[in-house]
Amino acid sequence: MAEKKKTVVLGASSNPARYSYLAIQRLRKYGHPVVAIGRRVGEVADVNISKEHEPESDVDTITLYLNPTNQVEYYDYILSLHPKRIIFNPGTENDELIRMAKENNIQPVIACTLVMLGTGQY
Repeated sequence: MAEKKKTVVLGASSNPARYSYLAIQRLRKYGHPVVAIGRRVGEVADVNISKEHEPESDVDTITLYLNPTNQVEYYDYILSLHPKRIIFNPGTENDELIRMAKENNIQPVIACTLVMLGTGQY
């Protein structure tokens, strides 16, 4: 059985057409605990989407579904979670946050969460 990795989805959406929606569904399908944070409250699968930046512990991964401009307000929150890695999904690549991650011993991963899950690389 693969290790379960607590994942924070930043930019979560309850809109089925959004990739963050698909990522939450797929993460839950594979049994990963998910914390979903978005601009609007909602629900995907068995996961509530919150607008709050609540403290979390034991975060393995943050997967980003926010463009670089919208990431800025989350910098302190992201770093406060002390994740092992941040996945920069297509369109979320951000040199400033990548640098900050490296300075804080967080592995930046330029990839697609959905592809990683589908190919067993998550």
